[in-house]
Amino acid sequence: MASQSHLYVLFVIVVGVAAFAAPVKCNMEVDALYTWRTMLSDPNNVLQSWDPTLVNPCTWFHVTCNSENSVIRVDLGNAGLSGPLVPQLGLLTNLQYLGSIPSEIGNLKKLISLGLFNNQLSGAIPASIGNLRSLKFMRLNNNNLTGRIPREVIQLIINGSLRILNVANNSLAGTMRATNSTGYAITSVIQDPRARKY
Repeated sequence: MASQSHLYVLFVIVVGVAAFAAPVKCNMEVDALYTWRTMLSDPNNVLQSWDPTLVNPCTWFHVTCNSENSVIRVDLGNAGLSGPLVPQLGLLTNLQYLGSIPSEIGNLKKLISLGLFNNQLSGAIPASIGNLRSLKFMRLNNNNLTGRIPREVIQLIINGSLRILNVANNSLAGTMRATNSTGYAITSVIQDPRARKY
């Protein structure tokens, strides 16, 4: 009889744990955003409402959902956050707006590759990217970026450090040639054919 009661208690505990864990696992968007939160430095505690035990993230600050409780917008501009964009953000399949590229990206002096393609980033390409002298690959294609490619970024091509620049499928103005002064480094510039010439 004692062993049956132990089995019953064990069954209740297992069912209880599964019921508690189910809300976290049932919504991959919660998992994706919370994983991102754990990778970010948040000195102003702006992400304190991002609670991984909730069924969906629609009650979190800075998150907007559609009528089906799916994330369509994450607004974290001027939040003082730092850290990487995590691969799990690809699970936010209904995301329409992620924000802009912060000018502070120019502080990442050792950055070799910047891959922010296939998002919904808006705004301009910050001129501070010109500070990234180690940058070899920059893929910003398939976003909603506007304005012109900054001259500081063009200078990275001319100096021969930036090897691939892909800004196709944005709303950028101006075109440029894939040239540099080194004589051996080749830069591929992939642009939207609708872009207007300077």
